[in-house]
Amino acid sequence: MSSSVTVYTTVACPYCVRAKALLDARGISYEEINLGRDPETRAELAQKTGMMTFPQILVGDQLVGGFDELSAADKSGKLAELTAA
Repeated sequence: MSSSVTVYTTVACPYCVRAKALLDARGISYEEINLGRDPETRAELAQKTGMMTFPQILVGDQLVGGFDELSAADKSGKLAELTAA
């Protein structure tokens, strides 16, 4: 069973679009949660992850990071390992 991937996004976020495109290209399904109009949940997420920027990508409960970290995990093979776990 693969770990669930959650992508937290905001409106008009170019890195969010790139992150979703990378996941789509790898055939990795994900749940997108747009926090563009949800400041309360956005604040909770920032407290949980320590990140203020978007996207924020989690595999299960593990924070991968934003698009740069997702891309690096993809290139290193870590993304495939995480999503196969």
